[in-house]
Amino acid sequence: MDLKERAKKLKTDIPAIFLALKEKDTPIIAKIFAGCTVAYALSPIDLIPDFIPVLGYLDDIILLPALAALTIKLIPEDVMERNRKPAEGLWKDGKPKKWYYAVPIVIIWLLVIWLIIKAVWF
Repeated sequence: MDLKERAKKLKTDIPAIFLALKEKDTPIIAKIFAGCTVAYALSPIDLIPDFIPVLGYLDDIILLPALAALTIKLIPEDVMERNRKPAEGLWKDGKPKKWYYAVPIVIIWLLVIWLIIKAVWF
């Protein structure tokens, strides 16, 4: 599978993970990972900002696909297959922009900044 096919599959897998998150057949641990995956995918703020050379795109190239792959392994196969078909057209106009999904990323960055300030001045 080449890079284009993987990217296309990821575009349908993230919405399918979102739909599987709502299913009662999805185990709790899979729901936790699915929530993290969907929140990170929909967050308008990346963990590592894109303007940082090389590292900025690593989270988009490595972190999100790895998180999605781990989540898919935790979701039962029949649940995932059941949700792939309806997920194909779910975000056809682009993924929704939800600013409240950025809250965990902002909290992490504020914590990092606070730790740096604490280390320098205290």
